[in-house]
Amino acid sequence: MSIQLIQQAICYMEEHIYENINYAEVAKSIHMSGYNFHRTFSFIAGMTANEYIRNRRLSLAAQELQATDISVTDAAYKYGYESPESFSKAFSRFHGSTPKQAKRKGAKIHLFNPLVIKIILEGGSIMDYRMEHREGQRFLALVKDFPNEISNDDNDHSIPDFWTECSEENRIEPMKLLRAEGKRDLYGLCSPVKDSETHFRYGIGILMDENTNLAKAEQFTDNGYVIWETEPADYAVFKCFGPDGDCLGETWSKFFKEFAPQTGYMQTDDTDYEIYFENGESGLFCELWVPVKKG
Repeated sequence: MSIQLIQQAICYMEEHIYENINYAEVAKSIHMSGYNFHRTFSFIAGMTANEYIRNRRLSLAAQELQATDISVTDAAYKYGYESPESFSKAFSRFHGSTPKQAKRKGAKIHLFNPLVIKIILEGGSIMDYRMEHREGQRFLALVKDFPNEISNDDNDHSIPDFWTECSEENRIEPMKLLRAEGKRDLYGLCSPVKDSETHFRYGIGILMDENTNLAKAEQFTDNGYVIWETEPADYAVFKCFGPDGDCLGETWSKFFKEFAPQTGYMQTDDTDYEIYFENGESGLFCELWVPVKKG
C-alpha cells in the first residue's frame, strides 16, 4: 500500500467521522481487502483504523462539549455511542475526566489531531530484498486453522506452539526425510486472511518436486498430512537474521513501514511463506517470501 492510499484512507475517515464506519468500510473506499488494510494501517500508524476513528471522535466530542452547550446525552449519540454511560466510560479513559467535568471552564482535555502520513528518512538504513517469480508449487504439510485475530497479536504464540507440538510428536522429521539430503528445507506456509472467514491456515511443510520421494509422500496423506498448492506469483524475498522469531516480526514491520510505501508494491491474497534452510548461512533464521504486485 502506498503512502497516498494511506492518506486517502485517513481523509475518508475524517470526511465520515460522524457516520457509523469502521475499518472495513475504509478499506473498501481504497479498494483493499479489510485484512490487508487493517494490518498495513496498524504497522504504519501504530494503531488500528478503529482506534484512530475512536480517538478522533473523543477528541472532537471534548472540544464540542467545551465550546458549545451540547448535552452529554446528545454528544454521546452524535459521536457514535449507544448510551451516555458507554460514552462517559470511553471519554473518561481517553481524557482522564468525565464529559460533565470537560464542560467546566478550564478543564483539561486531550487533543488528538488528524494524522498526516509522511516518509521520514532517518539513519540511512538499508533493507535488502530480491524479487522472485514462482510458478504454481505443491507442498506436503501439517496444517492447522488459527483465528484471524492472532495475525496482529505480537504476544500470541499459537504458531510457535504448533511447531513445538508437531516436533514433539515426531511428525516433522519423517516428512523431511522424504527429501534428498541437503535439500531438506522446511516451509512455514500461511494462507491469506479473508474478511469473509474467521480463520486462516498455517502449515509446516516440504516442497514436492523432483527431489522428493513422491511415492512415499502418498502414505503421509493417509495420516493427516495434506497437499498445499500455490498459484503462480511474484515474491519480494527478505532474509531474517536473528536467534528467534522476533526478527521475522521485525521484517514484517519493515515491509509495511518501509518497503511497501517506498516501492509501490502491495501484498496480494496468495500464500506467503517462510523457508527454514537445512544448510542456511550463518545467523539466518529464515527467508520470508511475500507475494506482491504493484499497487
